[in-house]
Amino acid sequence: MNIRVEPGTWVVAVSGGVDSMVLLDLVHQLQLRRPDDYTFTVAHFDHGIRPDSSEDRRLVQQQARTFRLPFVYEEAHLGAGTSEAVAREARYAFLERVCQAVKAQGIMTAHHQDDVLETAAHHLLRGTGRRGVSALTEHLRRSRPLLAKSKRRLQEYARSHDVQWREDSTNQDLRYTRNYIRHQVLAKSMPAERAQLIAIINKTQELNQEIDELLANTLHMQPHARQLSRRWFIGLPHAVAREVLYAWFRTHNIQGIQRAMIERAVIAIKTGRSGKCYGVDKHHTLLLSKSVAELTDRSTPQLKRKSV
Repeated sequence: MNIRVEPGTWVVAVSGGVDSMVLLDLVHQLQLRRPDDYTFTVAHFDHGIRPDSSEDRRLVQQQARTFRLPFVYEEAHLGAGTSEAVAREARYAFLERVCQAVKAQGIMTAHHQDDVLETAAHHLLRGTGRRGVSALTEHLRRSRPLLAKSKRRLQEYARSHDVQWREDSTNQDLRYTRNYIRHQVLAKSMPAERAQLIAIINKTQELNQEIDELLANTLHMQPHARQLSRRWFIGLPHAVAREVLYAWFRTHNIQGIQRAMIERAVIAIKTGRSGKCYGVDKHHTLLLSKSVAELTDRSTPQLKRKSV
């Protein structure tokens, strides 16, 4: 099994499960073949959710030592019952810190084809929009070289190449939505159905890229990057206005964008009185005048402020 990875310095996230242990084996082989092109640091995060999680760390540490790869880990004490979202946020915060410490160009994870299906199904159940269907895509600081590989293929590789791994007991807990999707929905799907879902996700990703390009071009036509014409915005259909505002917020690195936030901001721009100011995130506010909606820094003196 071969993987494609851009040459450079990478932080490889390894949990100790079969997916990430296969990834670790593959990057080791890659470095052996092309030692001048790659530098890998193995990073392991112990969430502190399971009592036996220290065994995962020992396995990963031993394998990293065998492969002569640098190993970094951190222990947290999140506790049993911690949500997947909280655990993920803590894990990626750690990975980002490691990335900065070793001056890596990005983080490599072992997400695979089944994860793509699980994520799409999970996001659809949560009511996310078009972006949620193709959420596991490459971007600047993430590499996911196993996305085209199925879970079954990774398990076969592990068995045939004597890759050791540990099973996370929480992966069987059906109280977690992703586990329910994995064991009760996707595990019972036929290969043809899975292939059809992957095709839909790929097509959605293509459409998303085209839509995002159109939105970027539309925003580029505004006279000022931090201002939207209210007259123009009011004339947009509500669904289009939401997409425009989402793209505008992302352009200016607004943190924690959520559907409810977008909805409130759209209504504020379309109906709010001149002079009103709405908090957007901890760094930005939305200031309304008669003609424009303007993103301003919170350090700038404002008038009446509400929160969107």
